[in-house]
Amino acid sequence: MRIGIVAGEHSGDQLAADLITALRKFQPDIEIEGIAGPQMLKAGCKAIIPMEQIAYMGLAEIIKHIPAILKVRKQILQHFLANPPDIFIGVDAPDFNLTLEEKLKGHGIKTVHYVSPSVWAWRQGRLKKIARAVDLMLTLLPFEAQFYLKKNIPVEFVGHYLADQIALENDTYFARQTLNLPQAAKIMALLPGSRSNEIHYLSEVFLQAAKKCQAHERSLIFIVPMVNEARKKQFIDRWQQVAPELPITIFVGQSPKVMQAADIILLASGTATLEAMLFKKPMVVAYRMAPLSYAIAKRLVKTKFIALPNLLAGKQIVPEFIQQEANAENLASALLDFLNNPAKEQNLQNEFLKLHHELRLNASEHAAQAILRLLRLS
Repeated sequence: MRIGIVAGEHSGDQLAADLITALRKFQPDIEIEGIAGPQMLKAGCKAIIPMEQIAYMGLAEIIKHIPAILKVRKQILQHFLANPPDIFIGVDAPDFNLTLEEKLKGHGIKTVHYVSPSVWAWRQGRLKKIARAVDLMLTLLPFEAQFYLKKNIPVEFVGHYLADQIALENDTYFARQTLNLPQAAKIMALLPGSRSNEIHYLSEVFLQAAKKCQAHERSLIFIVPMVNEARKKQFIDRWQQVAPELPITIFVGQSPKVMQAADIILLASGTATLEAMLFKKPMVVAYRMAPLSYAIAKRLVKTKFIALPNLLAGKQIVPEFIQQEANAENLASALLDFLNNPAKEQNLQNEFLKLHHELRLNASEHAAQAILRLLRLS
């Protein structure tokens, strides 16, 4: 049995590696090849092309390398047409993989896409292409699968890998010990995002909200994870301008541990809200962007909520604030409401635990079984 696979970024590399391991558990003699990163290679995937040739970060980098990326896609397409696999799996990277999947499916090769693009939120025109491109969509979130079912696109919800990785019971003590933080302290984590523009639009209002919270809770200390040194410098510059008196400890590359160590989190909308939920942390979610970008997004985005816990629950269980509503007064008020109401925090943690169980399905093995079922039916 031969499988073709493509992962286009580092998060996809780990996801694909776990999937390959699971596939080999059920089908030990399977041959897997494609565009692979280092984790996939360790799991036993043969690299026709190394992932580094397409794994560019940021819009400017991607635009700069479009000719090279298109050349790689043409190469891998020609390889798979000349050496047809029994099935092809595109892992995330929808802009690269969906076109590849469509062409391969057109030549009679079964195709699977693992990790749905956010078509349920915006750019729903992509659904027509997805219907042409995939024999099976594997989703990480249950509401994504419900969305595809309504559109008559074959789909299976396999669970979320983060729900498998993160323990059902959070160990705050261990996280604080690891980060050398005081065990008895009241700690608030601030996560204004990983991108430069997110830090530009959110760090000031997050710092102002933190000041207001500390005025009510004098013992509060603050921890902030930054994705790299450049973003750390950007945040420090704003911190020194807005609230130099705030007791803040900054960590680089420790976002999950920082969330695990906190009592409460103020964060930008994104995957981090799912992690915070899995760590059972009360949170307040915010997002701000350039006024023109917001005006465009408001017309395009079709969801009622922006925070993943709210999307999963189908109702607002954590406060979320967008654009002008994401101001220091609103954010501080919502944070203090949690800090002053332990019963509210407990109810929220019960909701989070229920959602964690719903997502904890051993995603890699579930995905592998769905792929092998599709193969046996063909």
